[in-house]
Amino acid sequence: MAVYDAKAALPRGVPGPWGEPVAITYDQRDVMLYAVGIGATDLRFVYERDPGFAVFPTFPIRWGGLGAPIDLALIPASPGPLNIDAERQIELLRPLPLAGTVQVSSRLIAAHPRGKGNGFVETESHVTDAQGNVCLRMVNGSFRRGVEQLGDIAPFEGSGQTFSVRIDRPARAPDLEVGAVIALNQAHIYRLSGDYNPLHIEPAAARFGGFETPILHGLCTYGHCGQMLLGALCAGDPARFKALRVRFSSPVYPGDTLRLSVWHDGPGRVTFEAKVGDRTVVSNAYFEFA
Repeated sequence: MAVYDAKAALPRGVPGPWGEPVAITYDQRDVMLYAVGIGATDLRFVYERDPGFAVFPTFPIRWGGLGAPIDLALIPASPGPLNIDAERQIELLRPLPLAGTVQVSSRLIAAHPRGKGNGFVETESHVTDAQGNVCLRMVNGSFRRGVEQLGDIAPFEGSGQTFSVRIDRPARAPDLEVGAVIALNQAHIYRLSGDYNPLHIEPAAARFGGFETPILHGLCTYGHCGQMLLGALCAGDPARFKALRVRFSSPVYPGDTLRLSVWHDGPGRVTFEAKVGDRTVVSNAYFEFA
């Protein structure tokens, strides 16, 4: 039984220290491969000679938490199939360069028990360009669901200030509905952007993680939501993207049809949820745009 005391690592309400910056170098091929991996077809994101060629705003999502100082003796890491994305948020402050090297700085902001045998860990990350400008802020939460097997993380006292909040959907019909079919090989493509968790491709790893078959990456679902909302509300213009926040409620599988119900929630903001059939897969979600 893995027993740990998050409070010893992070006093209540006080974020942990920032880690040393992690350098990330990428090129235009990486940018386009990511866009194809989230189902984008807009030439602005998949063709380097398009006059509006740009980095899709959710491209850096998998860098969330890189370099955050986390004492693994107190908050153990989970094997890939037991480490599940729970919540993600990007706040875009300025566009990322089309290629080059950026710095990612991260810190632990909270750790909490979530149900039997689960730990919930939250981090904050800033991405800075070569000129020292902060391009975006990310906050993410993930489930640590075991060290050797499901449910073997002992209960512990929560610490830190959580960013997780409840966002209620309006009690009226949605103002907009959009949808997309997830390609059968979507997870195969998305993983080539660097998320090689076997949960998303190997049947045995999926079963170890508690799923009958490999599931779509949560961050791929995130990207699908982002590109559908940007297309429907901003004519696909990446300069209008401001923030996207989601909670992953249930897995999406390759071959599923992902449908978003969207409600206007004031100027430049919508709340939304995503479903596959009658099953809610994304909740507590909003998109902000210029």
